[in-house]
Amino acid sequence: MKGYNIGADDYITKPFDEDELLCRIMAISNRLDFSNLSCGKICQIGKYEFDFENLSLDLNGEIKRLTTREAEVLRILCNSKKKVVKREQILTSIWGENDYFAGRSLDVFISKLRKYFTEDSSVKIENITKVGFILNC
Repeated sequence: MKGYNIGADDYITKPFDEDELLCRIMAISNRLDFSNLSCGKICQIGKYEFDFENLSLDLNGEIKRLTTREAEVLRILCNSKKKVVKREQILTSIWGENDYFAGRSLDVFISKLRKYFTEDSSVKIENITKVGFILNC
C-alpha cells in the first residue's frame, strides 16, 4: 500500500515468474508515449540542439547526422532527462521483444551518443548498472 501512496503503479513480489515480469514491463512500456519530445520539436541538450525529425544534432551550426536508431534512443532519453530510463523500456520501444542482439546493440548506440556529446562536458549519459540510463545535462 505504501508503494502506491508514493507513486508506484505496479509491483511484483518475490519469488516471481520471469514471464510475468516481462509481461508487466511490456504493459507499462506500452502505456508510455515516446512519439513526441516533451521539450518540443527541437530538444536542447546542453549546448546541442537535437532535431528528431531531421535526425540531427547541432552544435553552433555544425550538424551531426544521426542514424534512425541513434535518434530513437536519444529521443527516449531526452523525454526523460534526469530520470532513469530502463534498458527494457528502450529495447522494447525500439527493437521489440524478440531481438537477441538488441541488448548489445543498445550499448553500442549509447557509446556512439556519448562520443557525439564530447564537446560539452555538462552532457552525460550515465549507466545505472543492471537498470538503465540517465541523460544529465
